[in-house]
Amino acid sequence: MLLVIAYTIIGIAAIDPPGGHKNLKVLPKNISPDMLDTVMNGFGKALGVKCYFCHVVSKDSAENRLNFASDENPEKNITRKMMKMTAKLNKKYFSFDKSENAEISQEVSCAMCHRGKPNPNKR
Repeated sequence: MLLVIAYTIIGIAAIDPPGGHKNLKVLPKNISPDMLDTVMNGFGKALGVKCYFCHVVSKDSAENRLNFASDENPEKNITRKMMKMTAKLNKKYFSFDKSENAEISQEVSCAMCHRGKPNPNKR
């Protein structure tokens, strides 16, 4: 389901949020704040993690706020690679025409391998 949301985001041009988002490399730069939260919350649920799993604390913040634009945490780039991988798999092997066999339609998603764990190899 998360990938369907991600494909919807990519396919639909949203209204630019004030100030825009910084350092989006896979998701569209003009994604709405609400949709970005939906996608990020989906990642959190699929991997059983919180925001700090991929995002680092800002060095400039006395309040320990997260620096969402930073690429300092390698998990963030791993996520980008996984997003591209699942998109390619779904495009090549699975139909997204939900009107055709909607009840048996399949797709690759984060949760398929991760099952609520940060590392899918550790069960």
